[in-house]
Amino acid sequence: MARVWTHGTWIAKPGQEDAFVQAWSDLARQALTEFRGHTPTLLRDRDKPNVFKTIGAWPDIEAVEEFRASDTFRSAVAELQPLLESFEPMTLDEVEWR
Repeated sequence: MARVWTHGTWIAKPGQEDAFVQAWSDLARQALTEFRGHTPTLLRDRDKPNVFKTIGAWPDIEAVEEFRASDTFRSAVAELQPLLESFEPMTLDEVEWR
């Protein structure tokens, strides 16, 4: 069975980039200890330093849903929201090819 991936585009308010990285990192560390999933990755755009991309692989959709419904996620989103201009989450199915 193919994995499920989550992807997000996060646009931090100017001057809030470091605070965003810290808050997102706190969420990622907590999620690693509480939920089934693989290590999430945070990427920063070289040309637009307030634009970040996240990607992470999950074993199944149930793990993603459990994480997104958790108090940990909801609390982190509430902390992140004031730092952001926008956030666009995506849920993606891995396509097997050969």
